[in-house]
Amino acid sequence: MAERYSSFQSGSMSWFLQRVTAAFLVVVLAFHFFMLHFVHHAPEVTFAGTQARMSQIGYFLTMTLFLITAAFHGVNGVYAALINQGLTGSRKTAVKWVLVVAGVLLSAQGIYVALVMNGLM
Repeated sequence: MAERYSSFQSGSMSWFLQRVTAAFLVVVLAFHFFMLHFVHHAPEVTFAGTQARMSQIGYFLTMTLFLITAAFHGVNGVYAALINQGLTGSRKTAVKWVLVVAGVLLSAQGIYVALVMNGLM
């Protein structure tokens, strides 16, 4: 039988955060899907409706945390997958920093959009 290998060491901070963010994402994704597909049907989702939802502090915070958590979970997962494929040395360092910058830029752009939709900018 093939030996199982993972770049995540069981009990490490990366391992723990990947699981916590996954659990959070499952719950918030279900909420997001419910809100935008059952409560507000596709033809009812408008710019004004999005602004109205984003003006509610609870919804705004939830969607902002959803964005940040998804960005972290995705970047961390891609990094772990590349390490599992044998990425090492200076390439590993370069990829890590490219992913960090990409995650930060994605989060910053999303937060900016959320603030605009909330009317704070």
